Amino acid sequence: MIGFQPTFGGFSVTFFTDYINLVLIAIALISGALLLWPALRKGRGISAADATVLINRRNAVIVDVRTAAEFAAGHLPQARHFALEELGTKAAQVNKNKKTPLLLICQTGQRAQKAQALLESAGYTETYILQGGLGAWHQAGMPVVREGTA
Repeated sequence: MIGFQPTFGGFSVTFFTDYINLVLIAIALISGALLLWPALRKGRGISAADATVLINRRNAVIVDVRTAAEFAAGHLPQARHFALEELGTKAAQVNKNKKTPLLLICQTGQRAQKAQALLESAGYTETYILQGGLGAWHQAGMPVVREGTA
C-alpha cells in the first residue's frame, strides 16, 4: 500500500502528520498549561476581603515577612513581624498552635510564598497568602498601622 492516505468521511487526514500543525498544537498545550499554572500551585492565595473574614471569624495570626523598615512604614493591625530571612530559625515562635490559620503578608506576595513553604515544613497546617500583598490591602481600603501612631 504505497502512498496510502488515511481518509475520514472522504477527506484526507493529514492534519496530524504535518509538522507545522504539530508545532502549533504543542504551543497551544504549553500556553494552556502556563495559564493554569497559578491555579495549580500549592499556595493558597486569598483576597483582602477573604483575609478579613479569616482574621475575624477564625482568629488567624497575621505574619508579616517584610523587612523591619517596610514593617515600620505600615502593616496590618495586630500583625506579627518575622522577616523572611529570620523565619527559618524563628518558625517555632510564630504561634504555639500549629493548626491555627496563618495569614502571610509581604509587599507583593512573592516573599510570602517562600515563607509559606518554610512554615509548612515546620508543621503549620493552614497557611494563606494575601494575594497582591500589602498593595492589594491598600487598594481594598483596609486599615494600616504605622509605627508611632495609635
